[in-house]
Amino acid sequence: MVAAPTPARPALPSADADVERRALRQALLARRLALSVDEWSRLSRQVRAHLRAGFPELADMRLGFCWPYKQEPDLRPLIARWLAAARPGFKAALPVVIDDTAALAFRAWTPSTPMRIDRYGIPTPAAGEHIIPTALLIPANGFDAAGFRLGYGGGYFDRTLATWHPRPLAIGIAFELARLPSMHRRSHDQPLDAVVTEAGVFRPETEAGHECDGAI
Repeated sequence: MVAAPTPARPALPSADADVERRALRQALLARRLALSVDEWSRLSRQVRAHLRAGFPELADMRLGFCWPYKQEPDLRPLIARWLAAARPGFKAALPVVIDDTAALAFRAWTPSTPMRIDRYGIPTPAAGEHIIPTALLIPANGFDAAGFRLGYGGGYFDRTLATWHPRPLAIGIAFELARLPSMHRRSHDQPLDAVVTEAGVFRPETEAGHECDGAI
């Protein structure tokens, strides 16, 4: 599927852009939190199905993912399935914040890993092996046609993607309610290689248009 590229939004003064991003983040987060538990579970299953079908190579990679915070898509059943398959080379890891100005660290995770609650209220491994993932599954409060995401404003994943060499495969994880035609970006925002939602796999647009796999 090919479509004309979305025009870039006009630049706003930095303070105005930050205000707009905060308001947009709050609105998108409220929309996601309004999902019923049954709807959240159903949509999460669909996201996992598209992720598994669209990226079979993940079952052989060192994979960083995130605990489902504030009703983000729940990837844990799929990660546990890949762990149980015990394919050579596969490891799963969750992010750990070491320094607010540094890239994220990642610790190995299995369903039996002892967990602690971090400063943001998110479960994270209490200890364990540090892993450098070759692929990252990155939750998005919002994402646009060019593959840029709106997170929580801390810049952790942007710093991580900008710092790591070689750059890991970066796959955004979201529900369709997070889709945006465009948004104001910051100079350090890092684009995603793809986004997976309950509707399928979205490939960010290029100058010639954009590609999309699945029913998006």
